[in-house]
Amino acid sequence: MTDMLPLAQMAEAVLTTADAREKTALSRRFAAQWQAARAAGETSPVGHASPPLRPSRPAKPDLLDPRDVPRRRPGTPEGRKALLHAVAHIELNAVDLHWDIIARFTDTPMPAGFYDDWVKAADEESKHFNLMADCLEAMGSAYGALAAHANMWRAAEDTAHDLMGRLAVVPMVLEARGLDVTPGMIDIFRRAKDDPTAAGAVAALEVIYSEEVHHVAYGSKWFHFLCGRHELDPKEAFHGLVRRYFHGALKPPFNEEKRAEAGLPPDFYWPLAD
Repeated sequence: MTDMLPLAQMAEAVLTTADAREKTALSRRFAAQWQAARAAGETSPVGHASPPLRPSRPAKPDLLDPRDVPRRRPGTPEGRKALLHAVAHIELNAVDLHWDIIARFTDTPMPAGFYDDWVKAADEESKHFNLMADCLEAMGSAYGALAAHANMWRAAEDTAHDLMGRLAVVPMVLEARGLDVTPGMIDIFRRAKDDPTAAGAVAALEVIYSEEVHHVAYGSKWFHFLCGRHELDPKEAFHGLVRRYFHGALKPPFNEEKRAEAGLPPDFYWPLAD
């Protein structure tokens, strides 16, 4: 492992890879290298990097203002394709978000477990993207075939100089939202009994649902860690940072059981609700 790149440089390499399948393959390879070195008890340097403000992305999909992304009825085959395409786009952004938190905040001293968690999360998001891309291809489509949300990276740009803000808004708000909406998506595909690809989509979404809880939990764990370091009340700090960086109110209904499992009590998010 002595010839392994420092972790921050691995992260930068993922962020500057444009092709989605190549990005996720590189992400998984680097994650395996880091995890193998840690399991062997070897010192794996984090190092420093110069991550781009925006990661490299494929030429497609076209990125539109959220108001301009066409809406399709989820009960139709085209609507189900659009739903999986939207999830694939979210997962690809999540790959970059988790590598970005590694590369961007190396000036903040953090325990090795911080890097272990986000490497694992990036690895799982890479798997999630590939699951969604495979489902789209089974349906005769592909990632990039439809327009996508242009504002997905906005939270990363807004919190590029604030690690606590990043943890509050990305895992503890945006990824927690995934815990709220994924059961409904799974139900849509369960009801599509005449669609031979639906069972594969259900299985893929169930994997995503089970693993996303851990990503929200990583955010909560390290947010509380930094609050302890700076002698801040976690709930008050969370409310202040979300109001500063998140554009709009949080939208119920909330999956309170899964949020609690991830370390998010109701008094964190209900006061911020619409």
